[in-house]
Amino acid sequence: MRAFSFESEFMKKHLIKFLIFCSVFLIPIFSFAQTNKPDEKADAILKKAIEKLGGEKYLQAKSQIGRGKFSVLRDGALMSFQNFVDVIVFPDKERTEFKSGGAKTVQTNTGESGWIFDGDAQVINIQTKEQIENFKRGVRTSLDNLLRGNWRKENATLSYAGKRQASLGKRNDVVKLTFADGFAVEFEFSAEGMPMKSVYKRKNPDNEEVTEEDRYAQFVDVQGIKTPFIIDHFSNNQQTSRINYESIEFNKSISDSIFVKPNSAKELKKDLKL
Repeated sequence: MRAFSFESEFMKKHLIKFLIFCSVFLIPIFSFAQTNKPDEKADAILKKAIEKLGGEKYLQAKSQIGRGKFSVLRDGALMSFQNFVDVIVFPDKERTEFKSGGAKTVQTNTGESGWIFDGDAQVINIQTKEQIENFKRGVRTSLDNLLRGNWRKENATLSYAGKRQASLGKRNDVVKLTFADGFAVEFEFSAEGMPMKSVYKRKNPDNEEVTEEDRYAQFVDVQGIKTPFIIDHFSNNQQTSRINYESIEFNKSISDSIFVKPNSAKELKKDLKL
């Protein structure tokens, strides 16, 4: 359930400057030793959320295939939408295919590397350093990265950040994930333990600070795992996109070959077979 990283050239053509996982995809400056005492309050909130989402079934999910529509919004109006197929092998492999008006774009990442197929130009390009960093940020800010504990490999620290107003008479618990390089993301959970949103800050190309927010909704039970079928993204409180899943599959066998950069654009003309 990652707001997959939609920082592809295709999305830029549709007035989006963020995106995977979007997907796209998403911590005050401190250094923390691995021997720091865990925050018991924050740990308890995560454990409660994991149980709400399926417990061991959720934790044991190795892959996810999602299909649906990705909508781009501006000033409250729908600008465009694309059909997508998003394939994730946890924790850091992702391939997302977009289709709109007969054109196809493919964005693929594996850890520190990635490539993009531009269907309009019929070319395959290696991702830039900025695009790879956008993907990695999307992984860091994802709900799955938090709940499955992959952040521990980066020596990040989890802490309880108090309560935050959610709606009239309701407040969310907030946990904060702070990475060793200073990047931080906050996750909000309802009193019942359900994930509600993630919030983080980044700098845009004009070096202005932007607050990015993913809001999770419409949780559906799939194979014993509850997963949000709607993820709305906001930049500075303005909605900019919506991921609307139509189907999700967990733990289907996925060949590593789909993440390998093809030798030619011709190989990408056919639909992805999974």
